Amino acid sequence: MEDSYVLQIKERQFPELYMCLCGYARCSPGHSFGPAVRPNYIIHYIMEGKGSYTVGGVRYELEAGQGFLIEPGVQTFYQADGEEPWSYLWVGFGGEKAEEYLKSTGLGESRLIYRSSQGERLKQIVLSMLNHNTYALSDQFYLEGLLYSFLGVLAENMDVFSVPERGTGSLYVRKAVEFIQNNYCNPIHITDIADYVCINRSYLYTLFQKEIGMPPQEYLANYRLTRAAELLLITDISIESVALSCGYSDPLVFSKAFKAKNGLTPSKYRKRGSAARF
Repeated sequence: MEDSYVLQIKERQFPELYMCLCGYARCSPGHSFGPAVRPNYIIHYIMEGKGSYTVGGVRYELEAGQGFLIEPGVQTFYQADGEEPWSYLWVGFGGEKAEEYLKSTGLGESRLIYRSSQGERLKQIVLSMLNHNTYALSDQFYLEGLLYSFLGVLAENMDVFSVPERGTGSLYVRKAVEFIQNNYCNPIHITDIADYVCINRSYLYTLFQKEIGMPPQEYLANYRLTRAAELLLITDISIESVALSCGYSDPLVFSKAFKAKNGLTPSKYRKRGSAARF
């Protein structure tokens, strides 16, 4: 679980660059999100503590003063440290010029990890964003200005790190992740994944532990449950249908697994609404 403050923006007045969401969270030990795919860019900045960010089969160990970029359409997973869990802020955005503006700061493509000494200024900007939470046109203009301010402050003295070249092991993991993403709704097993990438189950286990930090079975379960959480929040389909859509033939088994991961039953998670965690 995490203690979070979230603002999601539905009104989009500015097609070139617009805010989608922002927030601030204090995570409990081991709290994770994903694996998931997002429709927009999200920049995270770590204020305190430590955690890990996994993208493209590469796992990064990060700490306060660092941050990471989530790109649209790219599967990611991140998790708070078990002993020193992180607190972080985030800003999500999109638009016709979003990629271009982001690249001008130094982030984008293979440049996903950064370090900045402007944490307090970034935090104050996000807190100001959270205070302008109405659909009034005045707030839309104010949020637009704050988004540009956030990117401006971030670009002042940011050190950016590139994603390293991937070896053969990472290629197997990436192909396995693609298989999971395309087939999680079916009753697949780890042997199916191993057969698809043409390696044995034991080697697949070793690669996932090395590249992602968890066994493939746990990764598959996390992916299914994350997709289930998204469906519960963005659709009105029954919980039984959500379970079936995410590879669970037994709704009771699904509900038990969902509560173990999220701390709430699927019905309570849906009712709470604001339980969506970014």
